Amino acid sequence: MNNKYFLLRHGKNIHQTELKDFLYCWPDDTPPVSLIKEGIEDIEKAGELLKDKHIDCVFSSDILRTKQTSQIISEKIGFDLAKVIFDEKLRDINWGIWGGKKEAEAWEVLYNNNYLKRFENAPLEGETWSECQDRMIEVFKEIENNHQNKTILIISHGDPLWLLEGYIRKLDNQTLLNRKEEILIQPGEFKEIL
Repeated sequence: MNNKYFLLRHGKNIHQTELKDFLYCWPDDTPPVSLIKEGIEDIEKAGELLKDKHIDCVFSSDILRTKQTSQIISEKIGFDLAKVIFDEKLRDINWGIWGGKKEAEAWEVLYNNNYLKRFENAPLEGETWSECQDRMIEVFKEIENNHQNKTILIISHGDPLWLLEGYIRKLDNQTLLNRKEEILIQPGEFKEIL
């Protein structure tokens, strides 16, 4: 890699509390999902930890919860919010017509709870894990081609960051799935990719 990377998942919102069993709508719920108090506090803590990392560039999903995360982080690390690059390719995975519905039902009806099928079979009007990974890879390659020896912060969502890390670590789909619980970044947390 040409750069050092930190991956940050947006802070907690109602999809980690009262709507935790429901899928996000695409590109966002109506009204858009915003950070809850605990999510704001978690991002403030993450910002304190990122302060001394000398972040040169910030790339973020363009959805409200990631924009709020970007604003808090920028304030904490002294980064100019106007220089954050918001990119729709960093959005969460698109569950299509299943957005707003129960997650367990979607997994059973669409995939018979065979999670590996999610890589290749898209829900109606949605995308596969592979398609989501492809757009994350596209952003990553653009960053790699345009920056050298920089410290980059990418702010996105759970599955997209997990899929990006799988690509960076050269994990096949089965290994990535087997290690999902270990790799998946929790809301308001970040990790450095070495």
